[in-house]
Amino acid sequence: MNDLGYAPFDADNHYYEALDAFTRYLDPALGSRCVEWAEVNGRRYHVVGGMLSRAVTNPTFDPIAPPGAMHDYFRGNPDKRNPLEFLKARESIRPAYRDRAARVETLEAFDLSSVWLFPTLGMLYEELLKHDPFAVCATFEAFNRWVLDDWGFDKGDGKVFAAPYLSLADVDWAVKELEWALDNGAHMIVMRAAAATTTSGTFSPFDEQFDPFWARLNEAGIPMVIHAGDSGMSSNGYAPDGFGATFSGGWKPTVKSFAIERSANDFIMTSIFEKIFDRFPNLRLASIENGSTFLADLIAKLRSTDKKMPGYFSDDPVLSLQRGWWINPFWEDDVEEVVALMGADRVIFGSDWPHIEGMPAPLDYVPELAKLTDAERKLILLDNAVALNTPQPI
Repeated sequence: MNDLGYAPFDADNHYYEALDAFTRYLDPALGSRCVEWAEVNGRRYHVVGGMLSRAVTNPTFDPIAPPGAMHDYFRGNPDKRNPLEFLKARESIRPAYRDRAARVETLEAFDLSSVWLFPTLGMLYEELLKHDPFAVCATFEAFNRWVLDDWGFDKGDGKVFAAPYLSLADVDWAVKELEWALDNGAHMIVMRAAAATTTSGTFSPFDEQFDPFWARLNEAGIPMVIHAGDSGMSSNGYAPDGFGATFSGGWKPTVKSFAIERSANDFIMTSIFEKIFDRFPNLRLASIENGSTFLADLIAKLRSTDKKMPGYFSDDPVLSLQRGWWINPFWEDDVEEVVALMGADRVIFGSDWPHIEGMPAPLDYVPELAKLTDAERKLILLDNAVALNTPQPI
C-alpha cells in the first residue's frame, strides 16, 4: 500500500492495439479505403486510406520500448543524450498491453483503483482519413466494436473504463455512435483536438450544425475527452508535418514538438468563443495528455477578448473555462500553476502508462504534488476523476 491512504484513479492509460483492432469488424471490401496491413521490406505497416503509414515505427508493437523510456528526456535530459538513444531498448510486448485481466492485475500492483483507457494508433488515423468522412466513420465504428470486445467500456468491476472514439465527420453518425456507446456503458468518449472535416468542408467542432451531438452528450452527462494525437496541426513549412516527425532530425529542436499544446489551446479557446456551455451547461470536457503551459496565455486572451467585445459573453469566459473544463497537465508541467489557474477541483492525474513519454510506474507522479495540500492531492489523484467518471444525466 502506498503512503497516500487511498488508491488513485489514473485518467490516462493506454493499450497497444491488437493486430486486428481496425479490421475485426470492418467490411473487408472497405479495407483499401480504411485500414489494412501491408508488408514492406519484411516489416508490417498499416495502409490507411490507401497510403502507407509510418506514424509509429512498429505498429505491431512487438517488440516495444518500455514504459517511460523517455522519462529522463522530458525531465530535462540531464545526461545530454541524443533523443533517439532513449528508444534503443526494446522488450517483448507485455500481456497487460493487450489483455484486460492482465491489465487489472497490473493496475492493482501499481496500487491504482481505476484507469481510463485510450487508443494509441486510434488517436492518429482520423487525420489520415479526413478527406473521406465515410471512411472515418466506417473505420472508427469497427474500431469501437473491437474496443468493446477486448476492453469493455464498463465491465462492472470499477477497474478499467475504455473510451470509444468519436468523430464529427458526420454528425448523424456521431449521434448514432454516441447512442450505441451509451447503450454499452460508456463512461466517457474521446476525440482528437481538431476542427471537424465533413463532406461540406471543415468547421469548428462547436458550430451549431453539430448541436445534435452536443445536445445528446449534454443530456447523457458523460464527459468528452480531447486526447493528444494527430490533430493535423500544420508547422507551416517550419518543420515537416505528419505525426512522428518530432525526432526525425535527431539532435535538433522543431516547432512540431509543440503541436499538441497548440491544438488543445485552439480547441479549448474555441469552445469558449462559441459559447458551447451557454447552449449545453451540463457538458463536462477534459483535456488529457495535451499539456498545460498554454493555459495562462489562453486565460489572458479570454480576458482581453471580453474587454474588447463587451456584451458578447453572457458570463465571464474565464469562469466558463474553469467550470466546463478539466485539465491533465504533462507530468513535467508546473501543476501548482495549473491549480492556481483552474482550481484543484479541475486538475486530473494521468500517467500515460505504458507510453514512452509517461512515467515508468504511474505513482512516480506523486512527488510532483509535494507542495500541494493533502486535500488538493486527493482531488487530483482520485476524487476529480471519480466525479468525472460518474455520469450526471439530465
